[in-house]
Amino acid sequence: MSRVHVCEVIKSLAIIGGAEVLLAERLCAAPLGKRYTVVCMQSAPTAVVERLRAEGVTIVDLTSCPRLLRPARLLRVVRRLRPDVLNIHSPLPASLLRPVSRLWRHRPMLVSTVHSVRFRLPTLLLDRATGWLDSRTVAVSPQVARSVTTWGARHLSTHVHGVDVARQHRWAAQAAVIRKEWDVPENAFLIVHVGNFREVKNQGFLIDVAAELATSEARAVFLLAGSGPLFDQAARRVADLRLEHVRLLGHVPHAARLIASADLLVLCSTYEGLPVVIMEALAAGVPVVSTRVGGVPDLIESGRNGLLVPPGDPKEFARAILRAMRPELHARLREGARSAGSVDIAETAKWFDQLYESSRHRRT
Repeated sequence: MSRVHVCEVIKSLAIIGGAEVLLAERLCAAPLGKRYTVVCMQSAPTAVVERLRAEGVTIVDLTSCPRLLRPARLLRVVRRLRPDVLNIHSPLPASLLRPVSRLWRHRPMLVSTVHSVRFRLPTLLLDRATGWLDSRTVAVSPQVARSVTTWGARHLSTHVHGVDVARQHRWAAQAAVIRKEWDVPENAFLIVHVGNFREVKNQGFLIDVAAELATSEARAVFLLAGSGPLFDQAARRVADLRLEHVRLLGHVPHAARLIASADLLVLCSTYEGLPVVIMEALAAGVPVVSTRVGGVPDLIESGRNGLLVPPGDPKEFARAILRAMRPELHARLREGARSAGSVDIAETAKWFDQLYESSRHRRT
């Protein structure tokens, strides 16, 4: 019996965000027996791409194709691949591939994995107009399942994705070594933020929070990992405010390792789907202070494994960090993080493997 061929389509592997990390983690944890191809509209040499290739995943990168011709190229490539399963992680490629793939002689099982609680209106309308063609729509969190991005789905499943829990445990055990690599003082309370420097991630807000803490808590050290269009603006603001306890690290390969060494992970986004960084923190026993947005409350119970703050008030966020730094509360939050519900990617990989296996017996 031939192996099931699964084609996973994603918009980009050039800038690594939550959707890209979740896809890579799942494919690297996938049980043996299936053949995987990832098709991306654009890519760049990244640790994620290298890791996927090392695991035997074929990467088809359409970056060299002129942008306006990429949609047509995508259709030709996927048709030529003749996959048994087509799992699409981005709404625009999904709205194109769904109706066209129904016309092919070799019709794949159509799956859409939805990672976000909001799309731009034209994108949303296109996506929802064709979403009924999916054999299965998978929301990565209950919040995503309740959002407009899954309205009208015929067969909707909610399956919380996850991370490599065993790896996070190993890195947490090496926290002291990792902190030395970043020259974190021994007595510091390390606060980490990981995310692309874009408006939605709201690093400017976090810099205001750090400024609030500058005079009241000398132990706090902020390490901000990530790159993006607003990085230089954030760096200038840190310099203007003379925040010596705040460091912008740029892109950090294997940033989950940095998270595992932290005393606290912070997230100040204006909206989120299911934040990978929070799952990486919980897997390592690191509590979280976050704005109460998107799928964050599906992972964080305020007062048990972290603290949730309404978005928009840096003083309130700073007070939450100060609370989380109190030894008694911090110990309780750490214990809560360690005992948080399963976020193990191995379980997710098994679930998808069973879903893909059903393609042998079913065509829709």
